[in-house]
Amino acid sequence: MIGTKTVSYGHIEDTLNNNGIVILDGGTGGELERIGAPMDSALWCGRCSVENPDLVMKVHDSYVSAGADVITANTYATPPTAMNEANLSDKIEEWNKAGVRLAREVADNSAKNVAVAGSVSTYGSWRKLGVPELRPGFDLQTKILADEGVDLIILETLASEPEIVEAAIESSAAVNLPIWLSISCAIDQSSSELMHGVQESIDEKSNSLLFKKFSEIVLECSQIHDGPILVMHSDLKVTNQAVKEISEGHSGVVGAYPNAGYFIKPHWQFVDEILPEFYCSEAESWIGSGAQIIGGCCGVGPEHIAEIAKLKGRV
Repeated sequence: MIGTKTVSYGHIEDTLNNNGIVILDGGTGGELERIGAPMDSALWCGRCSVENPDLVMKVHDSYVSAGADVITANTYATPPTAMNEANLSDKIEEWNKAGVRLAREVADNSAKNVAVAGSVSTYGSWRKLGVPELRPGFDLQTKILADEGVDLIILETLASEPEIVEAAIESSAAVNLPIWLSISCAIDQSSSELMHGVQESIDEKSNSLLFKKFSEIVLECSQIHDGPILVMHSDLKVTNQAVKEISEGHSGVVGAYPNAGYFIKPHWQFVDEILPEFYCSEAESWIGSGAQIIGGCCGVGPEHIAEIAKLKGRV
C-alpha cells in the first residue's frame, strides 16, 4: 500500500467522529470558467493546472477563504482514459501531479488545517468504456495522486454503471488513504423513484441515465466500502431524499455536494442559479437527514460555501 493518514486528515476525522460538520469546496471547473479560464473541448478544465496555474490556485484559495475544510485538486478531468483519448498519454503523470501540487500549496499556506482531496474519475468515458478499460486508469490515477501527497481520495463516479463504481472502490484499496465515494442520482420520471444515475437538472429535462434504485446501489457499495458515501452532482431538489437513503443504507459517514445548472460540453451552463442563503437552508435539511460532509459541485461557488460554513457553528 502507498500513502498514509496525514495530520490534516486527522483533523477531518476528529470532526466527523465527534459528529461535527466538514465543509467541502464547491465546483472547481465551473468556478475556473466563471473567472475566465479557457475550457478544453476534450478535457474541460484539465489543462488549467499546467496552462493557468494561477487561476487554479485562485479558485482553491477562494474556497479556503470561504471556509472549506477540504479542497479538491483539479484532477477530475485528467483521468488516464480521457488523457489517452486526447492523445496526451505522455502527460498523464505531469498534469495530475500539477493539480495536486497547486492544491497542496494553497492548503499548506493556509492558517488553518485544510485537507487536499485527489479526484479519481470516469470523466469522458460515460457509457463508452467498461471495467477492463477503466480499471488500469483507476489504478494509475489513484497511485499518482497518493504519491504526490493528497490527504484523501474522492472517487467521483458520476454517471458510472454499478460495476464501474465497484471497480473504482476495488482500485482504491491499493492506497493507504481515506477514501470517499461519490455517486450521483436521478428521478425516474415514470415512477418518481430515486435512481442511481445522472440528471443534472430536472426542470431543464437534461439528458439522464438511469441504472438501478438508489437505495440498492447504496447497500451494494456499503458492503465493500466503509468510508464516507456522498451524493454528488445531482439536482438540488432530490438531494435530501438521496441523503436520507444513504443514511438508511450505510453505517458510515454521509455527505452531499449537488450542482446548480447543467453541462453542454465543454461549458457549464449557469442557469437556475441558487442564492447562497437558499442553498444554506437546503444544506441544513441534509444535515438533519444525517449528512456530515457538505459542499457543492458544478455551479456552486465560494459564496455558497461561505454561507454553509456558517452552519458549523449552529449545528
